[in-house]
Amino acid sequence: MAIVLDGSNLTIESLVRIARFGEKVALAPEALGRIKVCRAMLEEKLAARETMYGTNTGIGEFSEKILTDDQVKNFQRYLVYNHAAGIGAPAPVEHVRGAMAGRVNVHAHGNSGCRPEITLTFIEMLNKGVTPVVCQKGSVGACGDLAPMAQLALLFMGEGEAFYQGERLPGAEALKRAGIEAPGLQARDGLAAINGSNLLTAMSALHIHDMERWIRQSDIVAAMSIEALLGNLKPYNATLHELRGFSGAIVSARNIMKVLEGSDLATGKMKTKVQDAYSMRSTPQVVGAARDAIAYARAQVEIELNGVGDNPIFVPEQRLTLTGANFQGSPVALPMDMAGAAVTMVCVLSERRLNRLTNPALSQGLPDFLAHEPGFYSGMMLSQYTADHLIVEQRMLSAPASIQSIPAAADQEDFVSMGMNTALKNGQILDNAYGVLGIEFMAAAQALDFRTFSIGKGSQAARAAIRRHVAHLDVDRPLFNDHNAMKALVQSGEILEAVELAVGTLG
Repeated sequence: MAIVLDGSNLTIESLVRIARFGEKVALAPEALGRIKVCRAMLEEKLAARETMYGTNTGIGEFSEKILTDDQVKNFQRYLVYNHAAGIGAPAPVEHVRGAMAGRVNVHAHGNSGCRPEITLTFIEMLNKGVTPVVCQKGSVGACGDLAPMAQLALLFMGEGEAFYQGERLPGAEALKRAGIEAPGLQARDGLAAINGSNLLTAMSALHIHDMERWIRQSDIVAAMSIEALLGNLKPYNATLHELRGFSGAIVSARNIMKVLEGSDLATGKMKTKVQDAYSMRSTPQVVGAARDAIAYARAQVEIELNGVGDNPIFVPEQRLTLTGANFQGSPVALPMDMAGAAVTMVCVLSERRLNRLTNPALSQGLPDFLAHEPGFYSGMMLSQYTADHLIVEQRMLSAPASIQSIPAAADQEDFVSMGMNTALKNGQILDNAYGVLGIEFMAAAQALDFRTFSIGKGSQAARAAIRRHVAHLDVDRPLFNDHNAMKALVQSGEILEAVELAVGTLG
């Protein structure tokens, strides 16, 4: 069944299904009605020669320029042309599909003033698999993602390029093969297609989905490492965290104890230290803080997915035309900067546990660097180097983009969100994070292989999933294949699925 877009109920999960898995979409009938009512009002105002930004005026610094009737007819074409000014490789198909779905959901409110044909063409492209070719770079995140969205809007004129059935084609050819008629652009249509932060928001929604899956795996690997290091389990008692009150820490502690259910460490059979290092016993607090940051970012992204991000905005009930800045990407960029930094912070914690697993002075009797014949073999000594490289890159990427405004358009647009930079760097942060966690998983599984006590049900399931892809390191071998396999394994979520099958759903 198609996902119905009505302006109000688009979740991150639904957007992932549309963007990543090709789920069909439909426009709610009442939304179509609202779009038609709004368009009728706009045409009445045009006929009455009421001044409306970007409709019968220029844009940006040219907003005081009043257009003639003939200019109004052609203005949207040139607006799209001059904004299609991005650079770089094409954005992934899932990012562009997500942006199109988000733009439809904006139109569904009936405040954008475009013809229904524009919105319905977006839906046809989504359902028939026509994805515009959009450069990844060029947006400053206000007035929305103008450069990439303008490339998308070229298809409404039968221009630009698109991916269709695995081919990169001229836009007109892609539309022809899919049986879609280019609707052309009339007054307001072009600006209504491009004037919102839809691409950076779609990317952020996909990143939130992936961060949430990743953070649950960070609890799993923490439990495995803590178990391999003979950790004292009192720091993971949920009561401790309930007394402080942070929900993310409570969830993290419960997840760790769920993974360790059935372990000899949990039953008290094993002798442990009175107090472990911060990288172990602070795990719920640190991962919990990251979890809370990502939860806040989720809430902000879902507000944006269901809000009216456009300019100007038309209110038919009051016959109003409101010019403002609802295209501004800051409400998404700022929390997503924090979410990216949160992932980096958890990776730093992961590397410190990796150090304890491999450092003979800290590993509670494990072989040096988890090698079978230390000195002759070096085991996982170099794995830490790789994790360190990734983390340094993540730290550089974690500088917030949302404070990096550079004024544009002759200072008419003198504060911009740079939210596209946030979205792009979060993709890189996540890519590295899969590798960092994958290396800790590999080390934790190797360490648990050396332990002779009974390990937790969740740890057993995780180790079994790892062993389907990476063998125990008995003699030294080139590790790059193992590292890449582990990175792909974390990204796939296979470990998470195996553990949840064994112990139940993690929070």
